[in-house]
Amino acid sequence: MAYTAKDYSKLIGLPGFSETLLKKHFTLYQGYVTNTNKVLDTLAQMLKDGKTATPEFAELKRRLGWEFNGMRLHEHYFDNLGGKEALNQGGKLGKKISEDFGSYEAWEKDFKAVGTMRGIGWAVLYQDKVSGKLINFWINEHDAGHPAGCDPILVMDVFEHAYMIDYGLKRADYIEAFFKNIDWKAAEKQEVKNLKDPDP
Repeated sequence: MAYTAKDYSKLIGLPGFSETLLKKHFTLYQGYVTNTNKVLDTLAQMLKDGKTATPEFAELKRRLGWEFNGMRLHEHYFDNLGGKEALNQGGKLGKKISEDFGSYEAWEKDFKAVGTMRGIGWAVLYQDKVSGKLINFWINEHDAGHPAGCDPILVMDVFEHAYMIDYGLKRADYIEAFFKNIDWKAAEKQEVKNLKDPDP
C-alpha cells in the first residue's frame, strides 16, 4: 500500500508563516512521500528479483530511513501546528512536563535552547516508553539520532527551509512564531504513557 501525502492547506494563513514558505514546505514534504514510495517499490522488486546481496539494495535500505523519517517528521510537525490556545498546564501533558522538567517554563526554555543550537535538524519532545519520561532531543538528520523506544510528542523543524524565506537568519523569531501556533491538543493526542488523569 502506497503512502499518500496529507493535505495541510488548512495551515495557509497561519500567523508568522507566509503562504510562500508553507507551500514550498508542503512541496518538500510531498517529495518525501513520493520518494518513500519509490524506494519501497524498488526494494520490493529487488527482493523479488533476488538482488538483495547487491550494493544498490544496501544503499536503498539506508536511504529508506532518510525518506521515511523525512515524511513522518514533517507530518508530526504540520500536525502540531494551527493551535490558538496555550497548553493546559493542569492537563495530562502539562502536568507531565512540569513533573519531568520542574515547570512548564523550564521545559520551554530547554526546548527553545535545543531549537536554537547551531546546525540544521529537528527539536523533538520525545517520551521514553520504558520510563514514561519526557526528554527534549536534537535530531540532526532524518535517519540518525532518534532515541530508541521513544515516541515524538512535539516536533519542530529547524532546517533552513522551515524559516529562511520569512525570517532569514533570525531562527529565534521563527521559534517564537512556532510557539504561538502550537496545537497543544494535537500534541496531547500523541501516545503519552503513564500519565494519570488530572485531579478533579
